[in-house]
Amino acid sequence: MSFPSRPGAAQAGNPVPRWYQGISRAQWLLLVVACIAWIFDSYASQIFNVTRGVMLGDIFHLKTGDPGITFWGESFLSISLAGGAVGGIFFGSLADRLGRRPAMILTILTFTVSCGLIGLAQSAWQVAVCRFFVCVGASGGWSVGAALVSEMFPPRSRAQAGGIFHSTSAGGIWLAVLVGMAIGPRWRLGYLIGFVPIVLIFFVRTGVTESQAWTEEAGQAGSPKRGSLRELLLVRPWWPRAILGMLLASVGVGTYWCITVGGQDLVQDFLMRRGVDAATALAKAQFDYGFLISGGSFVGSLLFGPFTQWLGRRKAFALAILSGIAIVPATWYLPRSYGELMLMLPLYGILTAGFHSGFAIYFPELFPTHLRGTGAGFCFNAGRLIAAVMLVFSGWLKSRHGLELREATCLLTLLYVPALVCLWYLPETKGKKLAEIT
Repeated sequence: MSFPSRPGAAQAGNPVPRWYQGISRAQWLLLVVACIAWIFDSYASQIFNVTRGVMLGDIFHLKTGDPGITFWGESFLSISLAGGAVGGIFFGSLADRLGRRPAMILTILTFTVSCGLIGLAQSAWQVAVCRFFVCVGASGGWSVGAALVSEMFPPRSRAQAGGIFHSTSAGGIWLAVLVGMAIGPRWRLGYLIGFVPIVLIFFVRTGVTESQAWTEEAGQAGSPKRGSLRELLLVRPWWPRAILGMLLASVGVGTYWCITVGGQDLVQDFLMRRGVDAATALAKAQFDYGFLISGGSFVGSLLFGPFTQWLGRRKAFALAILSGIAIVPATWYLPRSYGELMLMLPLYGILTAGFHSGFAIYFPELFPTHLRGTGAGFCFNAGRLIAAVMLVFSGWLKSRHGLELREATCLLTLLYVPALVCLWYLPETKGKKLAEIT
């Protein structure tokens, strides 16, 4: 998948090769393994959302519909956000210190064992601890995978490979939904399945080679200290990029939960305002979110990689964000029937969440080899903490008396604006070799 080259990109008789041409077997294998690991990272995180009603009712001895299930569900979500922030930064730094391969193995070991152990848990504190480490490993897997994919592919292919890597998280969401439907109340089976991807460690050890960029720098005498948070956050130009990248990611993560995932509630509200009963509206809303909105998000993530390669990273992000601002009121005010709304929902997913794959493309390009995992992990995962504050604000706004849900959601598009400010001050990295990053 690629967009046409911009004018002047190739001379007559010397065409620019397609992004996938000339890619070695080792590079393809790395991308496949990274994508499969990210799918199961996502599964390990999402199976909780699918099964938490039954699981928490069982663990806390609560009946279906008890408000305590909602309370504990939100509490465990905060644990997830904390685990994600810690894991992304920790494993990103570890990847810079020890190498990408060993860090990837450790992330797989962490999320698989932790997910599987939830299936054996007998108390709330055991679930809480395991849930924390599931998110530590899953977020760490993104940090390591994004750094490794960016270093293993040439500049002309980096955007597409990074976009494919990030977008495969949708596979984990769909897998979790299908498993949840299959197991019903037997929630423990959903977590025990989490042990299965531990076999990926074998393929990483035998088939994935260490990044040449990391190996060359690690072997140089007098090379800079690797994975230093102190350097990342105190030395120019790295600390402005880290802070601006973190703010950019916080907007992406926050609006994903407030606006994209919030689309499920908006579909239900749309139907109920037209006289559909609550149960039917909920069932249709769950289907629409799971397949139409999430499907659109997946397609948007795949498209955003070649889009950044064609237009440039900063312009692609800016255009996608402006499109996201526009699509929200268009989706919830223009359709006159449910059929018209269903036609809009895939585009809603594409434009409100498709640009997320750009984080796996852009963040590794902002930092040098000795800080690449640390920087990318910090940007994407520390941003979750700010996103948590956005979620609280979103909940407050959507619950305001006299304010329609769609009105509140349209007001939440203002959260996109800080991302445009961040992009103004961040550098363009399209076409740069990673060794040239300064």
